[in-house]
Amino acid sequence: MHVILLTLGSDANPGLTPKHPVDEPTLSRLPSSTRTSEVICSTNVSHYELQVEIGRGFDNLTSVHLARHTPTGTLVTIKITNLENCTEERLKALQKAVILSHFFRHPNITTYWTCFTVGSWLWVISPFMAYGSASQLLRTYFPEGMSETLIRSILFGAVRGLNYLHQNGCIHRSFKASHILISGDGLVTLSGLSHLRSLVKHGQRHRAVYDFPQFSTSVQPWLSPELLRQDLHGYNVKSDIYSVGITACELASGQVPFQDMHRTQMLLQKLKGPPYSPLDISIFPQSESRMKTSRSGVDSGIGESVLVSSGTRTVNSDRLQTPSSKPFSPAFLSLVQLCLQQDPEKRPSASSLLSHVFFKQMKEESRDSVLSLLPPVGHQPSAVLPPASPWAEPECDFPDDEESSWEF
Repeated sequence: MHVILLTLGSDANPGLTPKHPVDEPTLSRLPSSTRTSEVICSTNVSHYELQVEIGRGFDNLTSVHLARHTPTGTLVTIKITNLENCTEERLKALQKAVILSHFFRHPNITTYWTCFTVGSWLWVISPFMAYGSASQLLRTYFPEGMSETLIRSILFGAVRGLNYLHQNGCIHRSFKASHILISGDGLVTLSGLSHLRSLVKHGQRHRAVYDFPQFSTSVQPWLSPELLRQDLHGYNVKSDIYSVGITACELASGQVPFQDMHRTQMLLQKLKGPPYSPLDISIFPQSESRMKTSRSGVDSGIGESVLVSSGTRTVNSDRLQTPSSKPFSPAFLSLVQLCLQQDPEKRPSASSLLSHVFFKQMKEESRDSVLSLLPPVGHQPSAVLPPASPWAEPECDFPDDEESSWEF
């Protein structure tokens, strides 16, 4: 416990600067974000005013807050975890996430600016992602699923981050919508590093790994069949490509495939292999059909809540569609089916995936593409709580919440 706390950092020494991280690959350092002048490195707890809780993560052990760095007025995200509630395994996962974030340098990988401890509480400071996660966007604005154009922009950024991890010998193991964050200026970043597994051990890069994440029940719907099988063949970076396919289905439908299935039934369903529709109704939670609102009868990617709030009424507002009847382009279907191949060797690499015809329309200025498809975001929280000054420890027991939208 004490060793891990010292490694994670403290008020006196918050920086994570291990000279030789154990069994981690040598990581290429890419240029930092253009917003380096806004990087917050303060480790003084009195410099942060907690505004409002915006999510939970890390199996509800972490509360995520919007906060203001008072010396600069910059809005930041603070993840607060009570280390006394963490098992040894979870402490190691936290350690891994924070250390790797310190070493990874890529615009599409979530950055942690600094971390420190306040008593037994770990504070991790990172940029404020104004749009939250892709999962949060689904629930708030796109309950029936996103348009293909928006899916393309979000997935492209996330897969770029994934490709960087793979090039550095790491398997993400938790690629899903709640681990894809979008900033107010349209930057898409991949988070969820606490589940990451390195293929590099004792200085050698292995072809496969065999361990199963012990506290990953919530991520099982996104996991590949070979990872769920836990057999002697193990799994590698191609396991993440399967998760990309499931995430594409999630973004397209607004629902998580296999979410209500028992693990055994889920595995059997996945072992059937492709091809199946990315919106095959049999792999989605059973729920009532939801209203589609589009002038053409084709889903616009804008949820009913947005249309109602804007006062728009469409001629087909009485039309009902099931997820399986939603139209998709051949390029999108091809992308999903390639990712969901049962045989991992038949799945493309992350690098090859970026060259898929579905992403052909993407340009370097993809941030503008994301912003043009999202509602305007305010830079002020809609509701704020009294700032914590001095900071008071929150209750240790968090309520169960399977819909956590911000995670380590």
